[in-house]
Amino acid sequence: MLLPYEDFARRADAIRGKINAACAAAGRDPSEVELLAVTKTHPAAAVEFVARYGLHSVGESRVQEGVDKRAQSTAAVRWELIGHLQSNKAKLAAQHFDRIQSVDSEKLLNHLDRAAAELGRTLPVLLQINAGNDPAKFGAEPADAPRLLEAALSRKNLRVDGLMTIAPLGATEAETEAHARRTFDHLRALRDDLATRCGVPLRELSMGMTGDFAPAVAAGSTLVRVGTALFGAR
Repeated sequence: MLLPYEDFARRADAIRGKINAACAAAGRDPSEVELLAVTKTHPAAAVEFVARYGLHSVGESRVQEGVDKRAQSTAAVRWELIGHLQSNKAKLAAQHFDRIQSVDSEKLLNHLDRAAAELGRTLPVLLQINAGNDPAKFGAEPADAPRLLEAALSRKNLRVDGLMTIAPLGATEAETEAHARRTFDHLRALRDDLATRCGVPLRELSMGMTGDFAPAVAAGSTLVRVGTALFGAR
């Protein structure tokens, strides 16, 4: 059940406050960090909450769920796919999402580029990197990132906005936090190296979720993906 809008607004205020505090501690401008509301498994009304509050984007993990929800919503928000994308769903994703954050292979690049060409559009993407070297997570290996970026930049119908990662979990809270810090620092360093090497800005660093967005902001995240802290447990 979706919580009342007033509760959502209070939660959003609290999260924005924590993001601002993390920015202050890191000497960053809070305007550099966008809050992406993750609406997966929540009804289309959740998207209306997001727009009413003034957030600009929603994140969905499953293509078909996002497609169905977008058809039910009139909210003026950007739709971002943050979940793993199979190649056979690439055309549908390109048709219905404003940006794909989970591009992790050259095969998927090819499918998305072809789909975008057929649609006559330039599709923004993020490259998902397994910066925490977690076998349970999707994403290209860091060593393969230069090759993947070069391939992405050569696709005429794609625009590479930056990188995305998901930090591994640990056995304890302290271990999880340590993993998160290492993962986010690694992605930031990798982004800086790739941007210099390839001469592209790669501005977006999509990293940090409900449980670890503070260290993500400290490491340079520009986009934190929050669902549970906004809408409650699924």
